[in-house]
Amino acid sequence: MAKPHEFDDFVDITGESLRKGAGFFKKVRFPKMRFRLGGKGKFLFILAGIFLFSYSSFLVYVGPNEYGIKEVRIGLNRGVQQKIYTTGFHLVIPMMWRMHRMPRDMQVLELTNYKKTAAMSSRHLRAAHIQTSDGFFVDVDVSILYRIEAPYKVFTSIGPGRLFEDNGIIPKAEPALKDTLGNLTTEQFFNSYLRVEKSELTKKKLNAELASKGIKVEQVLVRYFKYSTEIQKNIEEKKLKDQLVFKNQAEARAAIEMAKLTKIEQEGKVNVSVELEKGRAYVTRKRAEKDLYYRKKTAEADLLVKLAEAEKVRLKNEALRGVGAERMVGLKMAEVYKGLNLIVLPSDGVGGVNPLDLGNALELFDVRKGGE
Repeated sequence: MAKPHEFDDFVDITGESLRKGAGFFKKVRFPKMRFRLGGKGKFLFILAGIFLFSYSSFLVYVGPNEYGIKEVRIGLNRGVQQKIYTTGFHLVIPMMWRMHRMPRDMQVLELTNYKKTAAMSSRHLRAAHIQTSDGFFVDVDVSILYRIEAPYKVFTSIGPGRLFEDNGIIPKAEPALKDTLGNLTTEQFFNSYLRVEKSELTKKKLNAELASKGIKVEQVLVRYFKYSTEIQKNIEEKKLKDQLVFKNQAEARAAIEMAKLTKIEQEGKVNVSVELEKGRAYVTRKRAEKDLYYRKKTAEADLLVKLAEAEKVRLKNEALRGVGAERMVGLKMAEVYKGLNLIVLPSDGVGGVNPLDLGNALELFDVRKGGE
């Protein structure tokens, strides 16, 4: 019985690639090995081979960023199938069917003379050479972002693989840019708002032409533009002069506005002072009116009090002049007499007083008789 493996001879590998990849290896020697499998091992080996063959021949994997389109070459319903296959493994019969794959993620077409500035996974072409409306030429760097929206339309109208680039977007890109950006003058290229407006117009124009082929343009971005050196220099000098003029005009307008501002500030201060004086005068006037009103009301109240007191006296006098007043006076005088222990009065002459003569006493005190 032979051994499981035996070293018969050695294989020398001294290729140029090994010398370049690993210079310190001058000679690598691998043993030639022989294996012997049993019946079960052969069966498993054959089964694995059949599985690998079936996997590589009958199954096709469509990635998450891809569309799958089946083409039937032999059999019923020949031709391109309208069904779009998504991510996963799909059955394909060799020689009879074929699965074409197309990208479903965002695609980028770069028109630029500076490839280092372009996206690595994008398609690179030279910058768009556009003639302005005043006769000068400008190289414009443009990034066109688009996607395959209807893969069946793209496949049937343009073709499989990357033909959507060569026969789809590329032939339409530069003519559309020339048609829109070519309407700008040399100076208008420096106006970012006009460039964006023309970029949007280019996107609409491309979508109008490519919609029937299943391609949709998402963005048209003008990134950079360059004139010839001499024209660029003239434009820059002119722009610097224009900017200097604009600067002087802006400074003059700023001085005028500053003078207006100073005038407004001064007028505002004067108006504030006038209004403050008006306020002070108003407060003084109101205080004077308040004091006048207070004094007036106080005087009126005093007058009412005095009038009331005078009326009280008048009424009291009226009461004293009424019926019985004389007797009341007499009684009062009698009360006065009660407090006197001794009164010396003349008893003779015209003014003599006789306390026993009541008539004379009544007449002396001007006491009227009852009923008079």
